[in-house]
Amino acid sequence: MPKKIVYWFRNDLRLHDNEGFTRALSDADTVLPVFVFDTDWFADLPSIGFRKMGVFQANFLRQSVIDLQSSLRNRGGDLLIRVGNPATILAEIARDSEADAIYASKEVTQEETDIESDLSKRLKPLNIDLDLIWQSTLYHVRDLPFAVAKLPNVFTQFRKEVEKRADVRELIPTPERVSVSADQDMGTVPTLAELGYSPDEISRVDQPDQRAVLPFQGGESAGINRLNHYLWESDQLRTYKNTRNGMLGEGYSSKFSAWLALGCLSPRFIYHEIKRYEAERVENDSTYWLVFELLWRDFFRFVALRFGNRIFKISGIRNDITKRWRRDQDLFLRWAAGETGIPFIDANMRELNATGFMSNRGRQNVGSFLVKDLGIDWTWGAAYFESQLIDYDPCSNWGNWNYVAGVGNDPREDRYFNILSQATRYDEQGDYVKHWLPELANVPTDRIHKVYELPNAELGQYDVYPGDNYPLPIVRPERWTDAKFNR
Repeated sequence: MPKKIVYWFRNDLRLHDNEGFTRALSDADTVLPVFVFDTDWFADLPSIGFRKMGVFQANFLRQSVIDLQSSLRNRGGDLLIRVGNPATILAEIARDSEADAIYASKEVTQEETDIESDLSKRLKPLNIDLDLIWQSTLYHVRDLPFAVAKLPNVFTQFRKEVEKRADVRELIPTPERVSVSADQDMGTVPTLAELGYSPDEISRVDQPDQRAVLPFQGGESAGINRLNHYLWESDQLRTYKNTRNGMLGEGYSSKFSAWLALGCLSPRFIYHEIKRYEAERVENDSTYWLVFELLWRDFFRFVALRFGNRIFKISGIRNDITKRWRRDQDLFLRWAAGETGIPFIDANMRELNATGFMSNRGRQNVGSFLVKDLGIDWTWGAAYFESQLIDYDPCSNWGNWNYVAGVGNDPREDRYFNILSQATRYDEQGDYVKHWLPELANVPTDRIHKVYELPNAELGQYDVYPGDNYPLPIVRPERWTDAKFNR
């Protein structure tokens, strides 16, 4: 009897370097590719009152699925698309198509692994196998020079051991032809309206903010185009280490994170392209540093694998129950809206809300401000990022928030970001703040980051009216002038 396999695409929305899908094609006579829009993704987060998946992320996901569908069709295949509970739907598809197995990419965080467990239970009475393939990291989990249970607690130690004692695997070839079992209604990608988004939300992606760093387009094709542009066309990789803390424009960083989050780009593909760039163009600190960032991504995924649900708990992976956090809804909402009265913080949050993206430098600062200056429950901040970020990845997002909150892997106790020092260092001329806070456009460069110190008479000259067209500060910034906090 011919062997039939259902391939469940998850966060691996690509054909290049996709070991799971390639293995399915090799093991089976026919493969049925499937993607399920899980309705739980589009529900509200009860703790903070925002959608679990904001409209920017949802739109990027839709585009990525459409691109995958097109790639499969170009190779003689297709993509079965459904909306609902993945475990229920996949079990029904496997039963109805008389499949021998379901293959899929292995995930590590609870919601995803709960679905894996549920699906496995539903398949057992049907005598259908579930084969989960690890393919989300630069270094394969089986190639690590230590057991995951012995994962180093500090990134530097992890990096040194992996670089010294492990190798990045070669790429899996992209399939040229796809033989699929497609004798049923394949379905269509749901619209944003069908997924429950309002006209106002949809208008934010239909009429994107022109101030955005990049017009993010989902999908493997767009991801590869971005990589080719950043490395080969614009040659920006050679200066990455010098520009990576920038905040304006498309070129200060790679912006690969959104495509990595959904698996539209394989981290191994990026790595091997960097190695080719080093051979053909230049090898320097910048080329190494982009690999260094991929290692950070790996580290957070292995941390999630080792510590499980602890990355989502308020006590963090350190299980620190001594820290106390405020749950002040008003303060949190002002932070989320970019209405804190602290220009550098507000500009970053406005960018996030308007575009679904924020620089790494911005993320560290707004995170530190929420937990260290406001004392707000860090899990609220992590959940808000989960909702808003176009490049949301559970391991990196929650791992970084553990880090910022002091309950994660940071070897330095009580790390604190001096917001004023950071603002004057990374936005010296105030261009970023003025880009996102046009109400402060007339404030002189040397006063822009301390607009809250301007006397009333002077404020009027610059058309700034605290409490009217720009909010009063919600914290007292005096501590930022204390040498103790000058970091």
